Amino acid sequence: MELRNKIIKKVRDNFTPYLFIGPNLLAFLIFFILPALLAVYFSFTNYDGLFQMDFIGVKNYQRIFKDRNFWRIFIETFKYVFIVVPVMYVISLGLAMIVIQNIKCKALIRGIFYWPVMISSIVVGVTWKWIFGDALGVANYILTILEENPIPWLTEDSYAFIAVIIATVWSRAGFFMVLFIGGLNGISESYYEAAKIDGANLIQRFFKVTLPLIKPTSVLVIMLSCIESFKVYPLILSLTGGGPGRGTTYLVQYIYQTGFVKTEVGFASAMSIILFLVILIFSSIQFKMTKGGEI
Repeated sequence: MELRNKIIKKVRDNFTPYLFIGPNLLAFLIFFILPALLAVYFSFTNYDGLFQMDFIGVKNYQRIFKDRNFWRIFIETFKYVFIVVPVMYVISLGLAMIVIQNIKCKALIRGIFYWPVMISSIVVGVTWKWIFGDALGVANYILTILEENPIPWLTEDSYAFIAVIIATVWSRAGFFMVLFIGGLNGISESYYEAAKIDGANLIQRFFKVTLPLIKPTSVLVIMLSCIESFKVYPLILSLTGGGPGRGTTYLVQYIYQTGFVKTEVGFASAMSIILFLVILIFSSIQFKMTKGGEI
């Protein structure tokens, strides 16, 4: 009887934790792992999303390497990532350094900076579309008051790209600001006091003390912002629609259009796998170069 109770207790202690994580694990398997495996399988077929689904091997991948639109959009996506990530890093770090100071209404200021993060990407895009509108936009209205020529924010590629960068940074900088706040608060004041004794000025303390000590946070921010930037879609859809032309069409939107508008799900799945591998390789290189964020 005692042995039986011990066995029951051991089984209960070992399997009880799995009962708590079971629902989340099941949801993860159904909504993440299973669709990912299906995407891999679909990438080797000519699946149209409804009836046709013949196995065609690597023809979709061969088609990708011949698709000029894919590679043009691929390059534009990298251009967007390489510009938005450094801008996001600098602005979010700057905001974090502002709000950790002993200033009045610090909590209110933090809330104002973080507030855009809580807004849906679709709403963010619509809001900035209203601001950057050609005829009735707020930005051009202000320029008109200042007797300046209106700017075609959303009808020329270069200006549309700038508008997308501004909207992206505005909507996400607050999130990364919070990460930096945690990293900055973890730095002991003794480091700064020692630097002051050695005669280091404000700029030297920033580059010699602050940046090295928030390296793990910096790695996390750069990796997360890179992943988010590669996957950008709802904000672009509601702000520019991918236009003018395809000037602000990036990979996720092109994949969506291929799979659900042109109903070439197999080809879209192959592009999704390519995008996943790009993000994986990109993140791995960053992680390797920074030694996992170790100081």
